[in-house]
Amino acid sequence: MAKTDAGIDDTDDKPVVVSEEEFAGLKRTLAGIERHLFVIAAAGFTLYHIIVLNLFPQEALLFRATHVAWAAVLGFALYRPFASAGADRVPWYDWVLIILSILCCAYIYWELDGLLFRAGAVPDPMDVWVGLIGTLIVLEFSRRTAGLALPIIAGVFILYVFIGPWLPGVLNHRGFEWGRFFAYIYSDLGIFGTTTEASSNFIVLFVAFGAFLQVSKVGDYFNDLALSLFGHLRGGPAKATIASGVLFGSISGSSVANVAASGAITIPMMRRVGYDRATAGAVEATSSTGGQITPPILGAGAFLMAEITGIPYSDIAFSAIIPCVLFYVACYTHVELHARLHNLNGLPRSELPPLLGLLKKAYLFAPLVIMVWLLMSGYSAFRAGSLAIVSAIVVSWLDRQNAMGPKRSLEALNMAARDSLQLISVCAAAGIIVGVIALTGIGGRFAQLLLQLAGENVLLAMIFTMVVALILGMGMPTTAAYAIGAAVLAPGLQRLGVAPLVAHMFIFYFAVVSAITPPIALASFAAAAIAKADPWKTAFISVKMGLAVFIVPFMFFYSPLLLGQGTLLQILPVLATALVGVILLACATEGWFGRPIGWPLRAPLFVAAIMLIVPETITDIVGMGIAAGIFVVARMTRGTSAA
Repeated sequence: MAKTDAGIDDTDDKPVVVSEEEFAGLKRTLAGIERHLFVIAAAGFTLYHIIVLNLFPQEALLFRATHVAWAAVLGFALYRPFASAGADRVPWYDWVLIILSILCCAYIYWELDGLLFRAGAVPDPMDVWVGLIGTLIVLEFSRRTAGLALPIIAGVFILYVFIGPWLPGVLNHRGFEWGRFFAYIYSDLGIFGTTTEASSNFIVLFVAFGAFLQVSKVGDYFNDLALSLFGHLRGGPAKATIASGVLFGSISGSSVANVAASGAITIPMMRRVGYDRATAGAVEATSSTGGQITPPILGAGAFLMAEITGIPYSDIAFSAIIPCVLFYVACYTHVELHARLHNLNGLPRSELPPLLGLLKKAYLFAPLVIMVWLLMSGYSAFRAGSLAIVSAIVVSWLDRQNAMGPKRSLEALNMAARDSLQLISVCAAAGIIVGVIALTGIGGRFAQLLLQLAGENVLLAMIFTMVVALILGMGMPTTAAYAIGAAVLAPGLQRLGVAPLVAHMFIFYFAVVSAITPPIALASFAAAAIAKADPWKTAFISVKMGLAVFIVPFMFFYSPLLLGQGTLLQILPVLATALVGVILLACATEGWFGRPIGWPLRAPLFVAAIMLIVPETITDIVGMGIAAGIFVVARMTRGTSAA
């Protein structure tokens, strides 16, 4: 039986293929002429966005309609509708859907002036039929790429439009004719509205930026640098995984993609130094999930947030810095304490990438630095993304081995389109829900219902919002969960006096953290598959490691200073006490405070941690007092084994 150096049985540690998408459908691997055709179509899709956004602006409705239709064409070619469908070719019925997608878009080009004039109010018969077919295409596109949950929810909202007159209470509305509805929803008031505006203007470009960095091996460089810096330390591979989550996660923006991209490397390394399977998977899942809250490129929902709230994306990215720091400090502390408790070592320096050689390639950070500088300088997000792509190509020329020529640039353009499809389908389907909410007024009535349930208790309203956001995130990708939460839940919080940025960041964070929250913890389950661990155990350890991100959002309301909303002198004391708080939180949950401690000391230490995270002077003083007392008691008494 094969054993690792740490005595861990790894006879079955063979590579496991994990999809890099949340709720990934059944992908096709095309062959022959179809493969070449759709590689060109995918590359052209990305190039089209770069050109339109930077050189030749197009009328908004045309641009968004082309964006969705072109993505749907690629989606129907690259995703099977069910398991028994063709795996290496596009069957006739998918060619029918491809042609219908093109025809619906062509109709918008043909009838643009009339559509803008009618705006769904007095539709022509053809408007209705194109709207009906186009809506069904979006639902099927979303089903294939993002799973059943979102199309079902969108279908429920569509049904609500027609049965509203017969529903009681806050759900009642006067109803709408089916013709008017489908003409309305297949317009810039629905499918081509705010959500698709975000995916067409921002998401494709930033996904392309990530693709260019990955094809130029910058992602590998980040992983190697993290391993070189931290791999030799106590529990080094796990610490390298945390650092990699910060670096690689900041250019990926997808929890599952992060797990799939780095887990196959990091998890075996953690296993080698003695981490059990579930903990190794949990470290990877938690650090990868943090990538969606890591500036400068947050999860795709952040671009939606900028569109919905009107807050500049640079401000949103800036506000995420402190929560990101708190999250990763907590993760690092968990890893350090776990290594102490289980006496885990690092890897020999001789087996790590040479740091000096990696530091000579520090110029590979230039694209990220340029992007941050452009965003902070007031450039639009899509202009910053475009220039960052150019800088990634230029920087790659300094490394002959990974220089971006025409072939590799084509590969990056193709990868960007493929990686964008799920996000585009999600945004288009979410546009149906947002459109129905606006048409029926259910959003305002739901806000009233939230106010009635919570009364004047903001904390109760936020707990309710948290639960709904987590449930949404378990059933669909983060972007869709945030989009629905922003449309339905955010108005209620804002009526209770919660600032727009706070309300939307609160919803966004819980949509993100749903990736590690049971019962459907996609990032944790993906990591568990790679580690061959128990999925549930992996998910619960992930929650323990990410506990800080469940708590910190509640503090946004009590002090927007945690979102960087204040002067430096105001922010620094709050940041310092919050950092101590998340470290103590890790100590309490791991059972180590200078030495192993049991539950009699862990429970009050947990309370002290919460009090320090709360940005109030009195709670900080009390929390520090409790922590100091526990430290003295732990020193004076013989440490018990961690419970």
